[in-house]
Order: sequence, then C-alpha cells, then structure tokens
Amino acid sequence: MAALGPGGNWEQALGSMTLVLVRISGLMVFAPVFSSAAIPPRIKAGFVLAVSFLLAPVVAGFPGAHAELGILPVLGELSVGLVLGLTLSLLFEALEFTGQVLGFQFSFSLVNLMDPNSPVSTPLLGQMFGLLGTLVVLGAGLHRTMLEALFRTFATAPVGSVRLDPRAGWALVTMAGGIFAAALQLSAPVVAATLLAEMAVALAGKLAPQLPVMMIGVPLKTMLGYGVLIGSLALWPHWIEGHFAALLDDAGRLLARSAGTT
Repeated sequence: MAALGPGGNWEQALGSMTLVLVRISGLMVFAPVFSSAAIPPRIKAGFVLAVSFLLAPVVAGFPGAHAELGILPVLGELSVGLVLGLTLSLLFEALEFTGQVLGFQFSFSLVNLMDPNSPVSTPLLGQMFGLLGTLVVLGAGLHRTMLEALFRTFATAPVGSVRLDPRAGWALVTMAGGIFAAALQLSAPVVAATLLAEMAVALAGKLAPQLPVMMIGVPLKTMLGYGVLIGSLALWPHWIEGHFAALLDDAGRLLARSAGTT
C-alpha cells in the first residue's frame, strides 16, 4: 500500500482505512463490554478512527488483501465484527438467563429492573450476573484479548476478502442453543438445593399439618439458595474465562471459513 502522503495512492489508502473502520465498528456495536451504552459514543468513534488510521497501512499489505470499496466488501467486513461480537455475547446471554432461572427459585419472578443500558426490563439476578461477567472480563484482561483476536483476523481473513457466509449464521443459531444448557449448568447447585428444601418442607407439612408451611418454605428456600449460590460463585470466574476462550476459538474458525469462501 502506498504511503499516506504527497504522491501516495490516496484512493487505495482511504479504501483500506474505510474497510478497517467498518470491521472494528462491528466489534464496538455487537461485542460485550465495548457495546455498552455506558461508553460515550464520542469515545467509541475516536477509538475506532484512531485504530483504523494506525492499522490501515499495515493490514493493506497482507497477502490476499483487496482495499477496494464496494457493497460486498463492506458487508463482509461488517460481518467479521458481527460474528465476533455476537459469538462472545452468547456468554452474557447465558449469565442473564441463569439469573432468570434462579429468580424463579428465589421467588423473584415478579422483581424486574429497568436497565439504563437496555430498553427492556431485566431480571434482578440477571443484571447482577451480567455485572459479574463484566468484572471478570475486565479483571482478567479479556477485553484486550478481544481486541487482539480482532487484530489477528486481518491475517486470517485479509481486509476486503471476506464474504457473507450463510453457514456462519446457521452456526451462530446452533451455538445460541447452548445458552439454555449453560444456564442449567450454572444454576444446577442452587436448583438442587432449593428443590430439596421444598421437598423437606412439604414432607414436614404432611407430618405436622399445623405447621405454617407457606411462611416457612419461602424464607428457608431463599436463604438456602443464597448460601449455595455464594459458595458456588467462587467457581464462576474460571467458568466464564473458559467459555470465553472457547467462544473466541469458535468465532475464529467461523471467520476463517468465511475468508475461504472468496
């Protein structure tokens, strides 16, 4: 790629920078943490412009790169950020669904919060687990891993060479089916403990009908569930990091497959 300066190929340089900008913008729109409404749009725009300006001269020189503007190249670059962002967001969807499942176990089915970062109401525990996932991502430096993975895509899927692959969409739908299984895996200890508490209270009510079963059952189930949940939270950061790495590998394979369809 020609240098950005007098006598340089400005058309090719701007084309390369535009395609890089579209790919990075996809990550900022769809990826967890980066897509948060808590980050001002001006900061996102400045970050995308600065990174695009720095990367464009480098990635345009990779083998297989085609810095030519067009509808298909722009859609292909947008699909890179879309696939990477949506794949990683499945982890946070699993955490929120876990909160919804545990909310029923804790008798919080009617307790919802209006999340300022979302136009819809979210379950109380779902929002708490989402914040926990964000803290784990930031504390473990996984947000830098996301950026590093995005930068590596310019080598595996050169700029301008990616085309929309219908198989990637079907793979995302299949992966989304794992949200339910992941939520059950996280909530299984609490669900088992609260189920045992309900069985014990029901048995006590049969043996002693004079006991106020309704007044005892809900507090006992909630306190026992909270105790088990607090004990199991120590294992959640390791689980989050492991699933984050697995989803990142799946996204890399999908992008490599899309680059191979050109």
